[in-house]
Amino acid sequence: MPSQNSATQHGQFSPAHIRATWSGTASVEEAAQAFGLSRSKSYDLVRRGEFPCRVLRIGRATRIVTASLLRVLESGEPEYNTVDTRHLTGS
Repeated sequence: MPSQNSATQHGQFSPAHIRATWSGTASVEEAAQAFGLSRSKSYDLVRRGEFPCRVLRIGRATRIVTASLLRVLESGEPEYNTVDTRHLTGS
């Protein structure tokens, strides 16, 4: 998980600003900026399933779940996409 710099914590990518201005999902580019990552590194992490927060694929579009991004920014703990198979096995 990349470290957050003060511009991320207090500027346009602070959790408070994101809550006030972003919708339910964000582009990979926006999320990359919030984490201080490059666009290409972010898309690489998405492809490998290692982007630090929840990723939605809607048709050909890839979107980042804003609530997940906020939780990761605030906790510093990644929240990778996981598949809950309990409902598939009847457990």
